[in-house]
Amino acid sequence: MTVAEGTVDAPPGAAPARKGHLPGEEGVWVFIFGDLLVFAAFFITYAVERMGNLALFSRSQALLDRQLGLLNTLLLLTSSWCVAQAVAAARRGDPRGRLLIGGAILLGLGFVLVKVFEYSAKISAGLTLNSNAFFIYYYMFTAIHLIHVMIGLGVLALIFSRFDRSGRFTSGMPLIEGGGAFWHLVDLLWIVLFALLYLLG
Repeated sequence: MTVAEGTVDAPPGAAPARKGHLPGEEGVWVFIFGDLLVFAAFFITYAVERMGNLALFSRSQALLDRQLGLLNTLLLLTSSWCVAQAVAAARRGDPRGRLLIGGAILLGLGFVLVKVFEYSAKISAGLTLNSNAFFIYYYMFTAIHLIHVMIGLGVLALIFSRFDRSGRFTSGMPLIEGGGAFWHLVDLLWIVLFALLYLLG
């Protein structure tokens, strides 16, 4: 199309612009909203349990390493930013999208390593799933989230494989948009978990 018709031609190699659409496939958003509902139920259950046993939860919360929690928050936030920039780059036909997805994967792997280190430290200190109600929630919620991280990393690896050597994205935009939306969900869930488990006073 021309400027006179109200749109501008996309640059060579860029995906066709789609205005007023939901990024990714509809099925991805059904999954995302369903996941949000499940986690919302988890968070409400945790809040009710915490209110009924505030002293225990506060003492147990103080045993968590907020610095590691903050580090993981920064890793996921930066990774999510990389994914958002990669989606925008793929739309423009910018070869930097491949590098950005690679960076997001490395940051996600960093999150996994920090979480494994944190688990190991807690277990070595005798803080296990059987310690008390707080640590049941801590291990259950963070383990479910970690599974989401691993799934998200698999999706990002698939997206990375769809870039050719020149950095051009060779699949349709729904793949990278849907994968990006899921990764942002992973980031959002962790931010809420970090606030609930590590910071809530």
